[in-house]
Amino acid sequence: MHLFRKMLRFLFNRNTLFIFMLLLQITVLVLIVSFLSQHYLPIYLMLVGLNMVLVVYISNTSENPSYKLPWLVAMLVVPLFAGLAYLLIKTDIGHRMFKQNYAKKMKSTQKYLPQKLHVLQSLEETAPQQAGLARYLKDYAGYPVYRNTEAAYFAEGETMFEAMKREIRAAKQYIFLEFFIISEGEMWDSILQLLKEKAADGVEIRLMYDGFGTQFIMPRRYFDSLKRFGIECRVFNSFKPFLSSSQNNRDHRKILVIDGKTAFTGGINLADEYINRKERFGYWKDGGMMCRGEAAWSFTVMFLQMWDLEKGDDGILRYAPEETVPEGYDGFIQPYSDSPTDTEYVGKNVYLDIINHAQRYVYIMTPYLILDHEMVTALGLAAKKGVDVRLMTPHIPDKWYAYSVAWSYYRELLEEHVRIFEYEPGFVHAKNFCSDDNIGVVGTINLDYRSLYLHYECAAVLYGSRTVRAIRQDFDGSLRHCIEIKMEDHDKRPLPKRLVSWVLRIFAPLL
Repeated sequence: MHLFRKMLRFLFNRNTLFIFMLLLQITVLVLIVSFLSQHYLPIYLMLVGLNMVLVVYISNTSENPSYKLPWLVAMLVVPLFAGLAYLLIKTDIGHRMFKQNYAKKMKSTQKYLPQKLHVLQSLEETAPQQAGLARYLKDYAGYPVYRNTEAAYFAEGETMFEAMKREIRAAKQYIFLEFFIISEGEMWDSILQLLKEKAADGVEIRLMYDGFGTQFIMPRRYFDSLKRFGIECRVFNSFKPFLSSSQNNRDHRKILVIDGKTAFTGGINLADEYINRKERFGYWKDGGMMCRGEAAWSFTVMFLQMWDLEKGDDGILRYAPEETVPEGYDGFIQPYSDSPTDTEYVGKNVYLDIINHAQRYVYIMTPYLILDHEMVTALGLAAKKGVDVRLMTPHIPDKWYAYSVAWSYYRELLEEHVRIFEYEPGFVHAKNFCSDDNIGVVGTINLDYRSLYLHYECAAVLYGSRTVRAIRQDFDGSLRHCIEIKMEDHDKRPLPKRLVSWVLRIFAPLL
């Protein structure tokens, strides 16, 4: 009887129904196309002609070659359906309108993110090579570089959780939260209790969560119920059971802003596995950072840009903190965000710039290793130049197929003398870069197609800061718990596993 009830709950919960409706739509489309093409020769010839035109079109677009390949293979394997699927994604009117609204919002809010020229000039004097990256992020992502900011790195979710609670307790005006995943448990319940208390004290609370990452985890109408406590909630891109390319673009950012003076970001979501109160995939190794000072304003504007894309931005300045100039803080910091609404791949370009300019070492922590040709080439070239290139990935993955794809890159990276380490105790979820003790990145951007091309992401670059050395120390300490992957480890993999990796790699951009 108990098993029967569990089956009923599974069959009739909203997640199952959503998936069923999506599969039903795909099945109906396939059947219609197959029927028409088999019984009406003109329609069949039209679809074949469409595919031929699309193959030529895709081959000549400026999209990444790795992204073109799975579409070209799909048109070869399922020619009658793949062409229509491609057109559906590229001509989705709702998604195009969303992108237009986002672009307008970004343009209209640029005036709230001015660059202090003396800060950029100071960076140019102390580190001209890094100043080029700072100028790129200001001109093409729209976010300035700051100096008067204290940065702190957290090598685990547990310590960042404590810092988040401490800063929330100190809030005086507002608290903004934006997370991909929010799940009931000790972490979220503790933060929610603090938010209720601050809302009762008159602090403005805004909470935004992703419509895919969180929507299927929390009870239905859960966030609507928080309004009675004075907590305003919004879902980003609510997941609906209808075929749409917009479902592919998720808000993967993690942002907590307090009074425009303190901000957090990193890999850590609001769920118990991130602080190891619940075990999933062994020990959860994550990373994040806090910035206190002027740079927190960029995270504030990031949040407000996304909060309501369709409304104006006249109210943004009322959230600006009073001018404060902290003393004694070293280095420079530049928060930035990236979006799939344009062809400026900011997150990827930052990573490539760090790899290409490394002199001594570049150390990378990433939960997923799904690379395009440019990234593989950059890593290999850096290693050939004598740079110590090290990648740290999970030994216990959260997604078997992502782990399988990662192994498909191991051989060619090892051949180029890139060193690969798997974190044996469990799952690495940190997204960190550090190089030469003078530049580092902490944020939400994985080394995979979703983060680099499809998701809304955020991070911060640290130039010449002591915090970079803290990231390096975390990497060095984590190495003691890693298994180094050698060429013989790759060669010992069973042939069926290698075949699966090779096939999955073809379709990696679409996973």
